[in-house]
Amino acid sequence: MKRVTMMAKVDPEICRGCRICEKVCPVYAIRVTDKKAHSDPEKCMACANCADRCPFYAITMVKREESFDVGVDVSKFDPREIRSLCAKAHFNPEQVLCYCVGTRAEEVAACLLDGATTPEEVSARTGMRTGCTIECIQPMLRMVKAAGNELHPNPDGFQWYGTTVTAWDMPQEVKEKYGSRGFYFDEDRALLDKIAEIQTDEEGGATHG
Repeated sequence: MKRVTMMAKVDPEICRGCRICEKVCPVYAIRVTDKKAHSDPEKCMACANCADRCPFYAITMVKREESFDVGVDVSKFDPREIRSLCAKAHFNPEQVLCYCVGTRAEEVAACLLDGATTPEEVSARTGMRTGCTIECIQPMLRMVKAAGNELHPNPDGFQWYGTTVTAWDMPQEVKEKYGSRGFYFDEDRALLDKIAEIQTDEEGGATHG
């Protein structure tokens, strides 16, 4: 859950329509038309990417008159389906995937089960990737792919760069080449699998499923 209290405001007198702002927005809330940027206050998630990266300082973050919350109610979805989807991405449902916002894997799973199919939709509905917008993109892409969705990056944007190799698809030749140099690929995978399988019982204790 994220409370959105700010929004981007463009000064049309300064804006030169360079389009950098729309390339870096994780929810496509800002667009350039007629050589001027226009931010949609209903879509803006206050990540400040546009303001931070505008080379002409034409964008500032201002306080909203009315704040709003963004999030998906996990309790409305079958916990077995949520756990199954998280398991496909090798996450425990309770793992935090976005530390800026605090979004957990179960909320992303619920969002995907509710019909989201792209990273941008997940960001808009959960708030994930609207903090630093950097560290959580890989877990998000893993979740989106695990839900059976194809990833189609925007060729005109900088939102993400594709998936990286994980412990589950590390080539065997790489393991053999670097296994004697202080890397523990199989041990890491076993530990991550163990974390993903942890279940919390009704009394609040931990059990392994």
